[in-house]
Amino acid sequence: MIRPVLTEIGIFLIPFAIYAIYLLGSRSGVFRQSSWPLHVLGKLALGALILTIVSLLLLAHYSGAPPNSTYVPAHIENGRLVPGYEK
Repeated sequence: MIRPVLTEIGIFLIPFAIYAIYLLGSRSGVFRQSSWPLHVLGKLALGALILTIVSLLLLAHYSGAPPNSTYVPAHIENGRLVPGYEK
């Protein structure tokens, strides 16, 4: 469960990282408070939220089993463990 959460946090941080790289490239001073005005932070946060929502929607749509499929749980046959699968 930790991997999907970290993935979404990473996706949320992408706009901020791109802006920081832009500041490094333009030599504007990444750590100066004047380089991070409130309106820019608001736009970055809005972009980050949109990216996160889109990624969650895509994850829900394209992952998992197909509709109306039946899951067969892991079980033991002839002394061997057979992993679970979709039928």
